[in-house]
Amino acid sequence: MKTSIIWFKTDLRLYDNETLVTAIKESDHVIPVYCFDENHYNTASYGFKKTGSFRAQFILEAVADLDTRLRETGSGLIVVKGNPEKQLAMIARMYNATAIYAKKEVAPEEIMTQKRIKQALKAANCELHSVGESTLFHEKDLPFSIESIPDVFTNFRVKVQKHCVVPHVVARPTVIASPKLPPAILPKLSELGLEPTEQDSRASIQFKGGEGEGLKRINTFFYETHAIVHYKDTRNELKGENYSSKFSAFLAQGCLSSRAVYNDLKEYEKEFGANEGTEWLFFELLWRDYFCFMMCKHHTKLFNKGGIKNEPPVNPPHNERILRQWINGETGNDFVDANMMELKLTGFMSNRGRQNVASYLCHDLKIDWRYGAAYFEQQLIDYDVCNNWGNWAYIAGVGNDPRQNRYFNIQKQAADYDADGGYRKLWLS
Repeated sequence: MKTSIIWFKTDLRLYDNETLVTAIKESDHVIPVYCFDENHYNTASYGFKKTGSFRAQFILEAVADLDTRLRETGSGLIVVKGNPEKQLAMIARMYNATAIYAKKEVAPEEIMTQKRIKQALKAANCELHSVGESTLFHEKDLPFSIESIPDVFTNFRVKVQKHCVVPHVVARPTVIASPKLPPAILPKLSELGLEPTEQDSRASIQFKGGEGEGLKRINTFFYETHAIVHYKDTRNELKGENYSSKFSAFLAQGCLSSRAVYNDLKEYEKEFGANEGTEWLFFELLWRDYFCFMMCKHHTKLFNKGGIKNEPPVNPPHNERILRQWINGETGNDFVDANMMELKLTGFMSNRGRQNVASYLCHDLKIDWRYGAAYFEQQLIDYDVCNNWGNWAYIAGVGNDPRQNRYFNIQKQAADYDADGGYRKLWLS
């Protein structure tokens, strides 16, 4: 009888979970585990928490939802907090598990964690298997090796669209054979060293974590409102629930998979026809893949000041006061300040806002771009390591942008995207 652990991380779902299905297929009994890694809640580089209250609350909700769904299959979720090497080895010994199945990681810090866990499991006679990816396409199906992926997105997109097919989604398991598992006990935010969150009535959307909420969001954006039809036209707006998909938080924690979103997108097109909105959403899913593959290719370079170009921007000595003014929406530029207040009070900001505040920090305030990326890592509900650091390097001019010195004219941007000043009034009044 083979007993295995399925270690859930940023794949908090049952539908289209290749790691879970593989563990079930190759085991007699499966023990689902989620660990609140203590390292994810510490203060890290540049003086910011790795995980802030907004994302932590979303994760707590998603883990609770996962436990509910697992118990409907006859299984459940063991929830632990602390050092994952110690916690997983302890659970492996307790249940005589000989294997742990976990989602494949691509970012350096996460890869190092898996290496430490693999080493710690040797004493428990347990092996770690990395299975499953968070991308639309399998790495092995790409028309080029990771080392030769183009550093310009358009060149990547053209070849992938021509040569690659998105794999089918994996069915949701209906029965999971597990030993009797204790009730899941989730930590409070205070136990993670965080303050409680407050919902701001001005927020574009009130995010709630979990696979169920993610599936509801797909239904709302596609079928209830048909907002997907107008997505290309509305994606640069700043206010409201349906100007954009708001799938990002669910994708970041794996409450939804990119392939599941793509599958539903294709089903929508079969019923209602393809349009510019559906095409553009696919385009955005490709960007998510691209930044993930860029992390595979460039590794730690994406965290260096010079990025993948090895040409660090020249900055004056770091000015903490100016950085804090940017964080607190006190720069004096009302468009930047409004966006930063939304992020501070809700954990979310539009894509248009993110580009503008990042450009302002890098090119107007001349602050090292990595401080901005680290603050976003703390603050964003939808933080994803590849997308966050890839996008910041792009705006800073050290990433995948083929143009040199991309600069946003903030006043023109405000006039174009907040012509009546309604967004600024909303967040600065």
